[in-house]
Amino acid sequence: MNSPFTAANARLLRLAALASVSVATTLIAIKLFAWHLTGSASLLASLVDSLMDLAASAINFMAIRYSLKSADHEHRFGHGKAESLAGLAQASFIAGSAVFLIVYTSSRLLAPRPLENIDIGLAVMLFSLVLTVGLVGFQRHVIRKTGSVAIRADSLHYLTDILTILITIAALVLVRLDLLWADPLLALAIALYILYSAGLIIREALRHLMDQELPAKIKGRIREIALADERVLGIHDLRTRQSGQTKFIQFHLDLTAELTLNEAHAIGKEIEKSLQQAFPGADITIHQDPITDHSPLG
Repeated sequence: MNSPFTAANARLLRLAALASVSVATTLIAIKLFAWHLTGSASLLASLVDSLMDLAASAINFMAIRYSLKSADHEHRFGHGKAESLAGLAQASFIAGSAVFLIVYTSSRLLAPRPLENIDIGLAVMLFSLVLTVGLVGFQRHVIRKTGSVAIRADSLHYLTDILTILITIAALVLVRLDLLWADPLLALAIALYILYSAGLIIREALRHLMDQELPAKIKGRIREIALADERVLGIHDLRTRQSGQTKFIQFHLDLTAELTLNEAHAIGKEIEKSLQQAFPGADITIHQDPITDHSPLG
């Protein structure tokens, strides 16, 4: 677990979490300023989205620090599920913000009103767009390297933020053309999309918390590596799951009963080494089963 790969991942995760908090804080400040000047409902929706991003990113920052702690006496399997718990907490914030926006924008839709300082609002949203796109690009890089659930959930927030920014820009442009209903209507669309995003995060977090099996492609690769050794007769009872950054792989290795204990152990260690190369940082447990002609498996 102390391989350079894992150390590099830990650094990337901490950096991504810190970047999220910094960007969210900046977006909140400038969107609050723009909303105060314009009174736009869609800009308020984008502001609330950023407030939720900050809360979620702060939770992420703490959860990632905790999940990267080494296993201890009371947590023998590590602390990786803290990431998934953080995902559930984020989903709660997102869903709450969506409900608030739906209520607020519905009332504004019934009584549309003109906006002020639209040019300032547009300038702020364009700057927000550039900043958010840059952050999402960095998060995509981190996700490819680490597969982090927490960063994926956080990135989904900011992908949503990009959409809300684009919708807000469209709303401000339409209001400038005297289409006053566009601002609350598009704000309502943002709220509904935020609610949908919360559902996606909950599904992903529950998949890890419920120890769902790793994808079939990964399981196929595990079988392929194990069976590449000609001395292996087969494998069975393959079980997999993921907790935070750690993949857990367990299976029984079928070997001829004529092998000595030392020989069987050496084969298992060779396969474990190959699996570690394919899945760095994985927690691998292999049980060697002796197979004879009279064995049910044989």
